[in-house]
Amino acid sequence: MVTTPRPGTRPVASRHVFDTVALATWLASHLDGFAGPLDVLQFAGGQSNPTFLLMTPCGDYVLRKQPPGALLPSAHAIDREYRVMGALAGSGVPVPQTRGYCADAAIIGTPFYLMNYQPGRIFSDPLLPELTAVERAGAYDAMNAALAQLHAVNWQDAGLADYGKPERFIERQLARWSKQYAASRTDDVPAMERLRDWLSSHMPDDDLASIVHGDFRIGNLIYAPDQPTVAAVLDWELSTIGHPFSDLAFNCMTYHLPAGHPVSAGFLGADLKALGIPDEDSYLASYARRSGLDPRPHWNFYMAFSLFRTAAIQQGVYARALKGNASSTTAHSFGESYRLVADAGMRLTA
Repeated sequence: MVTTPRPGTRPVASRHVFDTVALATWLASHLDGFAGPLDVLQFAGGQSNPTFLLMTPCGDYVLRKQPPGALLPSAHAIDREYRVMGALAGSGVPVPQTRGYCADAAIIGTPFYLMNYQPGRIFSDPLLPELTAVERAGAYDAMNAALAQLHAVNWQDAGLADYGKPERFIERQLARWSKQYAASRTDDVPAMERLRDWLSSHMPDDDLASIVHGDFRIGNLIYAPDQPTVAAVLDWELSTIGHPFSDLAFNCMTYHLPAGHPVSAGFLGADLKALGIPDEDSYLASYARRSGLDPRPHWNFYMAFSLFRTAAIQQGVYARALKGNASSTTAHSFGESYRLVADAGMRLTA
């Protein structure tokens, strides 16, 4: 079959090769209209769950699976990704159309799910060098609107009443990521312990709840091919029912990280006004206007929490890289990055 590779794809990495004949057999009985031949490429992104492009005569699809090797408990929850995207269909939150889930690891080595391929643009650099200043402003406004829309969804009505436990969400998340960090720690980073202790003693007394994405950033959005609108939000592995400001803080971490960093790229050192990118205060004001929720009274806490959580996640990626089963060749860079992120969190505690 003659195929045209999609942007961001490459041949499947040797450590992620799976049985395409077995997959084609599964597709034939689970995907309406499927017909071979089947060609497979791998998307370059995706630190946690390897992601593949399936090209067939009847259309292109995307497959997400767990990585090979020993996994931390509750990590790589692709079943949750599949469930929440299905629940959000028709909600106004842009998500890809899901097409099937397979829990049987015998097919290709791990559970996986299938969704339609969504054409569009994915931007890896938050400074958006490909765009004009006007286009950057539109892209960031569209991202802000998509996040506010997500947090406005009635999660009980969407069938997600049992998807998470919103009570004491930040407190429980802090305990979870402290435990995950300890389980994957490769060396001592005093800033992580100090930041954890500061967060424990400065917990705000509020209990807001919404669907939270957990990894809401520009690199997990597909923009329409010809305009700055969000066509799809990707990578829902860390989604749950929780505090909306944790999502917003993660989305705003770029304001606290250096521009041009290979892993933790942000805005520090860049002229945001000249670039057309809103500053942090403006971005928060837009979110507050759209959502009716004002994050600013305890913003330093939520931002410091998000930086701690991200540092813990990055440490996990680095630990997998040392074991040889992380899904990206850049994973080793996370060893330096999680220290940088922890230090950024500590600066907010002064």
